[in-house]
Amino acid sequence: MKPISISFKIMKNLCLFSGLSSLLAVAGFAGESFVYFGTYTSAKSKGIYLSRFDSKTGTLTTPELVAEADNPNFLAVAPDGHFLYAICDRGKELAGAVNAYTLNPRTGQLTLLNQMSSGGTWPCHLVVDATGKCLLTANYANGSIAALPIHADGSLGEITSRIQPTGSSVNPKRQTGPHAHFILPSPDNRFVLACDLGLDKVFAYRLDAATAKLSAGDPPFATVAPGSGPRHLVFSGDGRFVYVVNEMGNTITVFSYDPASAAMVEVQTVSTLPKDFTATNTTAEIILHPSGKFLYASNRGRDSIALFSVNHKTGRLTFVEDQSTQGLTPRHFTVAPDGRWMIVENQDSHSVVMFAIDATTGKLKPSGQKLSVDHPVCAVFVGGR
Repeated sequence: MKPISISFKIMKNLCLFSGLSSLLAVAGFAGESFVYFGTYTSAKSKGIYLSRFDSKTGTLTTPELVAEADNPNFLAVAPDGHFLYAICDRGKELAGAVNAYTLNPRTGQLTLLNQMSSGGTWPCHLVVDATGKCLLTANYANGSIAALPIHADGSLGEITSRIQPTGSSVNPKRQTGPHAHFILPSPDNRFVLACDLGLDKVFAYRLDAATAKLSAGDPPFATVAPGSGPRHLVFSGDGRFVYVVNEMGNTITVFSYDPASAAMVEVQTVSTLPKDFTATNTTAEIILHPSGKFLYASNRGRDSIALFSVNHKTGRLTFVEDQSTQGLTPRHFTVAPDGRWMIVENQDSHSVVMFAIDATTGKLKPSGQKLSVDHPVCAVFVGGR
């Protein structure tokens, strides 16, 4: 797996359309690459699984266990592709953890380096910053976020910043306190945005990646409509807009974004559901296509991927269609860096489904490949060989 020359702007866009630093990882995707699956562990699922992906045909090999771990529900890869990090959810009453692994570029095998605290309970997201020196975590149960330094050997240091928001919002069942759900550096790596489902806020923090330190932004946050529950977000390719998917509101809120201050101003809010759909639903993941022309969001309940076209000038979205995920509860999905394929992980039908992406319309077409993975909830691409 040999590194190739790739511009910083392209690298950032690959990272930002998924919200995952892993897509900055090494290498050309013209041939075979690795795909790692994070899972909720059970009698059948034991941790992190590995498939090999052929971008020419859009096919995955049968997943194989490469690391046992406790509920590794989100994964991130260092920018150089040499290290993989996994959130480990050990239950509401136990402190969460982050595992650091070396990644063998020939075999894809993982070797545990160390484990550190995630800084809270029920951790649900992590990301590596663009320098590869700082790892950021979001902890759902208590709502905290944290920053950890990454050493030269890929191992993690002790937490250097931990921030604990307070407050509540309008939903008496799910918003009695903070619930951090996602964290992501800005395109220039100067700020960090964090979605808090419990407070209906998207927080902004200043990031000092060299010391893995966070400090409050000014302004400190943007808000979504009460009861919406912001879950995940993604930047536009040029960094001028932020798209936030709201889990409870089944909406996407578009914000304009000021790179000088991280200030966000609402531009538009759109539904992820067709007008005639009235059943129970919650959204999950949001991804911008590498071309920047299409935005996707997953619906759990309708069990679909909603497709929007993106106006580059205004940032506004237009609903195009939604496509069945061929399974139940698509908690996560991701797009191959060449933009030709989408992998959808259907958590409750224990299936991974491959879709082809139309380059002109962004529409999805099932490729016919469906793999069995118990409780799949994350997938990341790494490199090529």
